[in-house]
Amino acid sequence: MTIKDWPSAERPREKLLAQGPHTLSDAELLAIFLRTGVTGRSAVDLARDLLNDFGSLRALLGADRRRFCRAAGLGDAKYAQLQAVLEMSRRHLGEKLHRGEAIDSPQRTVSYLQARLRDYPYEVFAALFLDNRHRVICYEELFRGTIDGASVHPREVVRRALAHNAAAVIFSHNHPSGVAEPSQSDRRITTRLSEALALVDIRVLDHIVIGDGEHCSLAQRGLL
Repeated sequence: MTIKDWPSAERPREKLLAQGPHTLSDAELLAIFLRTGVTGRSAVDLARDLLNDFGSLRALLGADRRRFCRAAGLGDAKYAQLQAVLEMSRRHLGEKLHRGEAIDSPQRTVSYLQARLRDYPYEVFAALFLDNRHRVICYEELFRGTIDGASVHPREVVRRALAHNAAAVIFSHNHPSGVAEPSQSDRRITTRLSEALALVDIRVLDHIVIGDGEHCSLAQRGLL
């Protein structure tokens, strides 16, 4: 029996249209993305197989091209399609922090930074540059690799902040381990950057560490 033979209320696409996407399981959502199954397996069956194979929906969405395309029913076309969907999602979140908008919602800022940073397999140090009314000028990823005193260069950060004519900045970086607890290196580099930027009258408003489904604000910890 194919999905077309199922009762209308049980078909993922019809269910989404009638009840909303929040009512669908991970397998049902994935089945809509896949559109078709493989010989002897419906799109929902294939979706369940893939979720079992990868371990979770997030693991599948974050898989590299080689791992993704190796799975049954997938390939370069589906990989390209998925990357386009993910990028649209990131841009959708980014529009909520578009240029010229004031930072007035900590949770919205965190959601944006999580979407940008949490899935990197290595550490990425980024900055949101703001004007004197705390309106967004731009988001920029500055450094990659282990975040410590050797890899984050205050002089380069100051140079970028001046280039954007920023009056304030929010720093962020991810912990690929998934644990958002700031390390001693995180605290030291935050202090160094704050001191360097203070010399040119640029305020550091926060440094947000992004983990797996969690985050830590150094400002809220009283470390700024």
